[in-house]
Amino acid sequence: MIASIDHFHSFNHHFEEPGRRLQEIITSQFLKRNMKRLSVFVVLLLGCSSAPFISCNSEGDALHTFRRSLSDPDNVLQSWDPTLVNPCTWFHVTCNQDNLVTRVDLGNSKLSGHLVPELGELKHLQYLELYKNQISGKIPEELGKLTNLVSLDLYNNNLTGSVPESIGNLQSLIFMRLNNNQLSGQIPRALTTIKSLKVIDLSSNDLCGTIPVSGPFEHFPMKSFEGNPRLKGPELLGLAAYDSGCN
Repeated sequence: MIASIDHFHSFNHHFEEPGRRLQEIITSQFLKRNMKRLSVFVVLLLGCSSAPFISCNSEGDALHTFRRSLSDPDNVLQSWDPTLVNPCTWFHVTCNQDNLVTRVDLGNSKLSGHLVPELGELKHLQYLELYKNQISGKIPEELGKLTNLVSLDLYNNNLTGSVPESIGNLQSLIFMRLNNNQLSGQIPRALTTIKSLKVIDLSSNDLCGTIPVSGPFEHFPMKSFEGNPRLKGPELLGLAAYDSGCN
């Protein structure tokens, strides 16, 4: 009886061994074919988890760069964790159904610091709301890349420099409020090409030159430009000649 049991185990082993070998061969071939792909995945995974300011998401990286440029005494940006897959769970950030950033709402948040060129990477952004803070420095030219932008609200800050000519690229813009800053230079003529623009407020700055009257500027009230002692106009109405020499 014992001999027959041993014979059974030997017989069973005889059939199991080729199956195990076949499985090992298949596994080995699979690993060889996919090792390069697997190695790339591991490198990316380790890179995302070990780098201190990398989210492996360009929009998250751009927003976190902005965060690092700011002083945030009330910790309103505390949820902006760069290790997350995307920034859609961060407070004050809204995304669409494709997890792409469409809104940044940080108005009246006691933030100080400056804007960063990386904000131009938020290609699907529609609302940039940074009003009533203490943000200083220049408005980056790169904001002209935000071609889906509907509302640009930077009023009541400490912004300096000129209004970038690149803002004229924002052909979906409806609201642009830059009032109560320290902006200087001319009103860019490129803004007259934004047919969608319904509301503009450039009051209480240090703008100079003349006020355009073409395009949407034909309908803007004069209060949108008051509080700029060096600003003249409107041009072409016999009240002021076009002035290209101010800065």
